[in-house]
Amino acid sequence: MADPLIHIEHATVRRKGVDILDDVSLAIYDGGHTAIIGPNGAGKSTLVQVISQEVHPLNHPQMKRLLFGKQRWQILELRKRLGIVSQSLQYLCNSSYKGLEIVISGFFSSIGLDFHHQVEQAMEAKALEVMERYRVSYLKDQPMNRMSSGEARRLLLCRAMVNEPSVFLLDEAGSALDFPARRDYRTTLEQLDREGKTIILATHELSEIIPAIKRVVLMKDGRIVADGDKGEILNERLLSEVYGMRVYVDHRAGLFTAWC
Repeated sequence: MADPLIHIEHATVRRKGVDILDDVSLAIYDGGHTAIIGPNGAGKSTLVQVISQEVHPLNHPQMKRLLFGKQRWQILELRKRLGIVSQSLQYLCNSSYKGLEIVISGFFSSIGLDFHHQVEQAMEAKALEVMERYRVSYLKDQPMNRMSSGEARRLLLCRAMVNEPSVFLLDEAGSALDFPARRDYRTTLEQLDREGKTIILATHELSEIIPAIKRVVLMKDGRIVADGDKGEILNERLLSEVYGMRVYVDHRAGLFTAWC
């Protein structure tokens, strides 16, 4: 078997003496789309930030963090392999920068463009091509802070896509979207799958887990409590136990939903 793209072993993240990620191990292989779910405070975002190198685990002999087979990365180089979209990134990008500027800024891992960014013609051409591919060309001259949440998320996916990364790390990227915007978001995820990208999706909303995502990792209190086929993980008994209340689950048209 090929080596995993993402390989985390015995990762612990401690803040103010409290382990918010507690001895977590996770391996994700090429094409192994994975959804990470769990209650607030379960450690989902912290695990995502460990993968993206925004957060560093405690250093001890058993801890391992290998991304694409390497321990150490320059962030600009890592972003060429690992595309990141999150709700927090949208807040940072909520500015008067125009859509095209936001997408081009993905080449620099910056928020928009400034005088010191040397934009090459090939960069602009690539940004426009990606925006056309994901059907958001009409946003190229629109300020980011004038877009709907759904438009902004799709634009951020284009920002991540300019480097053609092989893995997309999506942290609550579909939150606060209405029904049409959530449908468009799922369509974008399906397109990523068709293009051969590996999807890692941290979410509260089960309906974002497109049929192509087969694996679900369930977290609680900083630990992984279940990891396996989504048909086995997304059941009422297990979810009710983890969330501490009665959870109902429905499955239709290839998608899951849950409510309590």
